[in-house]
Amino acid sequence: MLRRNAFRLPRHPASVGLARRRVRDHLADWGHGPRDPALQDAVLLVSELATNVVRHGPLLEREFEVAVTALADGSCLIEVSDEGQLEPRLQVVGEWEETGRGLHLVENLAAAWGVWSRGRHGKTVWVLVAPLEVP
Repeated sequence: MLRRNAFRLPRHPASVGLARRRVRDHLADWGHGPRDPALQDAVLLVSELATNVVRHGPLLEREFEVAVTALADGSCLIEVSDEGQLEPRLQVVGEWEETGRGLHLVENLAAAWGVWSRGRHGKTVWVLVAPLEVP
């Protein structure tokens, strides 16, 4: 069975924590335990993607969308959409730099990730999380 939930949040720093909670709550409602490492990865990944929208999204954009889908094979697809046209890219980050590591985290935790263009309506950054354990 496929279970999906999507929601819109204001482009504000407080929305990052709200995105984490909503994804965690939805996955928990679908039977995934709080100690499931994949659930923890999903929460961390949505945090990184939402932070990128808040920090780097278009200045005039008021909202962004988060969607979480539990797939039939137990994996989880997370999508974060905004109206920005620039695709996120891995950066070379110096040892002492404090920012720029978010996509490296995504690269290492996600089974796969990428960007879908929505044409003049922006983009969707997606991550696939390995199968979640259902008790």
